[in-house]
Amino acid sequence: MLVPSIFANNFMDDFMDDMFRVPYATTKQMPAMNVDVKEFDNRYQIDFELPGFEKEDIHADLKDGYLTVSAERTENRAEKDEKGTYIRRERYQGSCQRSFFVGKEITEEDIHASFKNGVLQMEIPKKDAQPAAEKKHYISIEG
Repeated sequence: MLVPSIFANNFMDDFMDDMFRVPYATTKQMPAMNVDVKEFDNRYQIDFELPGFEKEDIHADLKDGYLTVSAERTENRAEKDEKGTYIRRERYQGSCQRSFFVGKEITEEDIHASFKNGVLQMEIPKKDAQPAAEKKHYISIEG
């Protein structure tokens, strides 16, 4: 049933949402791994946005034609006063991962990667899939 827009008063929805929201609680969410894929005549360029990560936090793997990029970060921050008691103590651990099928004919040596200013850039050449050679099976005939 469609309701006319004159009944679209969201007062109760807003009231209930605000009622159960903790006003001063903040949560630190893991940034999503945004990806841009560009196609050129002879290659693909994939840009992975990884703000806040270091090169050591990132791992790239190629298996069965799938390129997988994963990143994991652990952060432990502790602030103490003069007496050594904690004023605030935060711990954070998160990871993200993306996979792309790049073709079984691509090898690790074909992929060129660089990491600068929070962006992992990978260049993958275009390769034509090689048709599998047809194997002939002969049946021996006894005579």
